[in-house]
Amino acid sequence: DGIELSFTKEALVAIAHRAQSRKTGARGLRSILEEVMLDVMYDLPSLTNVKKCIINKEAIESGQAPVLIPTGQTKDVPA
Repeated sequence: DGIELSFTKEALVAIAHRAQSRKTGARGLRSILEEVMLDVMYDLPSLTNVKKCIINKEAIESGQAPVLIPTGQTKDVPA
C-alpha cells in the first residue's frame, strides 16, 4: 500500500532470540512476525497519512505498537 516497512537492528536480534528459544526455525520467525504485526497489517491500509512503519525492539519484546511515521514528517523518529 505504499508504506515502507523497516526493522531496527535491535528488533532483528530480539526476533532471532525469540525464535531460537522456541526452537521452531523459520516457522517460528513467521509466527513471531505475525504476532507483532497482526493489528498493524489490518490498520495500515486504511491509514492514508502514514509513510513508514518501524518495528523496534519494544514491539517484539513487550508488545508495544510499531512506530508509525506520518506522511508529512521529514525525519524518522529514532527507534
